[in-house]
Amino acid sequence: MEIKQRVREQFGATAESYVRSRSHAFGHDLGRLLEWASVRPGELALDVATGGGHTGLALARHGARVILLDLTPEMLQAARRNAIASGIAPAGFIAADAEALPLADRCVSLLTCRIAPHHFADPAAFVREVARVLEPGGRFLLIDSLSPADHELDELVNELERRRDTSHVRSYTLAEWCGFLAAAGLRVERVEVIDRRHEWEDWTVRSGMSEAARDALARWLLGQERLCRFLDVEFDRGSIRSFRDDKVLILASSPKLRPQAVPRPEG
Repeated sequence: MEIKQRVREQFGATAESYVRSRSHAFGHDLGRLLEWASVRPGELALDVATGGGHTGLALARHGARVILLDLTPEMLQAARRNAIASGIAPAGFIAADAEALPLADRCVSLLTCRIAPHHFADPAAFVREVARVLEPGGRFLLIDSLSPADHELDELVNELERRRDTSHVRSYTLAEWCGFLAAAGLRVERVEVIDRRHEWEDWTVRSGMSEAARDALARWLLGQERLCRFLDVEFDRGSIRSFRDDKVLILASSPKLRPQAVPRPEG
C-alpha cells in the first residue's frame, strides 16, 4: 500500500485520540517552539501536518493568522472541532500534501511542522516546498523524532516505530535534517535536542494497537537490550511503564532579499 494512503488510514481512524493526547496538546517541546517562533501579531503562518491542530492553535493564541493543513481529511475535521471548542478561528483549513503545498510562492512568514515528518514519503521535497512558500526572511520551525547517529540504534529505533505504526517511514538524524535544509537553501539558526518521556500504554493505545499487538511489541522491545538501555525503559511490576526518546527542534530561515545596487550616474 502506498505510504500516503497508509497515513490517511492510520490517522483517519485515530484522529480524536491525537486531539486528546496531552503530549501533543501541551509538551515542553511546544512551549520551546512558541518561544523560538517570536510570533508577530497578524502575521500569516502555516502549520503543516497539523494533526489535532494544537501547534497551529497555539500560534493563533499568540496573535498569528494561521492556516491549518493536513493530508488526512478526518484529522483536519478533528482540528476544526478542536478550534471551535477552543474559541479560536484559524485563517483557514486545507486538506493537502506536505510535499505539494497548494500555496503561492513567498506567501507566509512563519511555517511550523511538529512531530509529523517521520510519516512523509519525501522529506526533502517537503523542505523544498517550505523554502518556496516562505517569504524572504521567513522562519521555519520543525520538531520531530530524532534518530541517533549510531547506525544500529538508528535501525532499531525506526523498527520500533514501524512495528507500532505502519505509516511510519523514518525518523531522521540531525545530519540528515541539516542536509535537507541546506539543499533547499534554508539556513539553520538554532537547534535543540529535547528529551521526552512517553507512557507506554498511552503511546501504544493512541496508535490504535490491539492488546495482542501491544503485548507482541513489548516482547520484541524487551528482547532488544541495547535499545532498552538507549530508551531508558522503566518498568512497573515487570511491565513496561515508560520510555524516553529524543525530539529535535530546529529553527531555520529563508534568505532575505539582497537590496539591489543603485547604478551610479554616468559622468
